[in-house]
Amino acid sequence: MGLLGEGITEVIAVTKDNAAPIGIIVRAGQAPKMILFKGSKTAENVAQYGWVTANFVSDSYLYPQYAFSDVEKSSLRKVFVGGTVMQLLRDADAWMAFTARVVNETKDAYFVELEPVASEFCRDEMRPVNRGFNAVIDATVHATRYVMNHDPKLRDLIKYHLGIVRKCGGARDLEAAALIREVCGL
Repeated sequence: MGLLGEGITEVIAVTKDNAAPIGIIVRAGQAPKMILFKGSKTAENVAQYGWVTANFVSDSYLYPQYAFSDVEKSSLRKVFVGGTVMQLLRDADAWMAFTARVVNETKDAYFVELEPVASEFCRDEMRPVNRGFNAVIDATVHATRYVMNHDPKLRDLIKYHLGIVRKCGGARDLEAAALIREVCGL
């Protein structure tokens, strides 16, 4: 699949007029999958429209930004893929488009199977592994759950990851950490 490796890859998922950080799950011999929680715009759009684009970005700030606020339409661009008009982030380093099919559902979540239909590398540069960037991703994942239930264990995990951002991150990572602190009231 090129852009996706085995395991869970964090991307900015774009659906109709919507963007949110999502993990795409890849297991050997299986189609890529997502688990989407009902009530989210992402889940409802995937169920209704049957497509999603995975946007790979090197700007860590976009993960908490789109986790906690709506995307501006000016940040999206349309692409025609396999007979369908889809959207993606203008600032994506690369993207993959998928048809998406709900294969199972519970009272709380949709289990979605993805079929890759197109991809593009938008930048030729490679982003090196940065612990600060990765810590922003982990802190964002915990923060999305923390704002729902204020679990002290999640707060501690967020603080731990924000400590790594402080030590290892660049300027944009530090801005992302500030946003996470603000949203979580830390």
